[in-house]
Amino acid sequence: MAKKKGFFAEFKAFIARGNVLDMAVGIIIGGAFTAIITAIVSGILTPLLQSIGVGSDGFGALQIVLKAATVDEAGAVLSEAIVLDFGIVISAIVTFILTAFILFLIVYTANRLHDHADKQKAKFAPYEKEDIRALRKEGKSWDEIAALAAQKRAEAAANAPAPAPTTEQLLAEIRDLLQAQAGGAKKE
Repeated sequence: MAKKKGFFAEFKAFIARGNVLDMAVGIIIGGAFTAIITAIVSGILTPLLQSIGVGSDGFGALQIVLKAATVDEAGAVLSEAIVLDFGIVISAIVTFILTAFILFLIVYTANRLHDHADKQKAKFAPYEKEDIRALRKEGKSWDEIAALAAQKRAEAAANAPAPAPTTEQLLAEIRDLLQAQAGGAKKE
């Protein structure tokens, strides 16, 4: 009967899976990219389209006014200004780059930690965690356990059956046998 995992162990295994982390990165990058698209649409494309007849609002430091607002004598706005707002586009791009960089650092660190864990697992293979714990209780050092694991791997490799010949090796052997038979038939 398999040992039952605890709730937090299962949660840890779920989070540690690569596809969950990749999905989270995709969602966050998608959100930042949406901000860029929204900024381009609302800051540049919409004002260009509105220059045909309808005004837009919003002023910033990096704006180009295509059409100034018109106000009547009473101070009522007759038509709003049409403005290309590069400030929000640049802000969205910077936010996207910073978000992507921070996510890269997170994924980079997670990958390094995962690689380190894999190297440690390979260093002590074929021993499982329980075996390593038992050896540590016996007073073995980490270096001694690694040496025992290497010895076990070497013994397993020495006792492993020879690899099956490849298709190319078999075809070469058949060719050589046919050539030997053809050569022997000519001499008779």
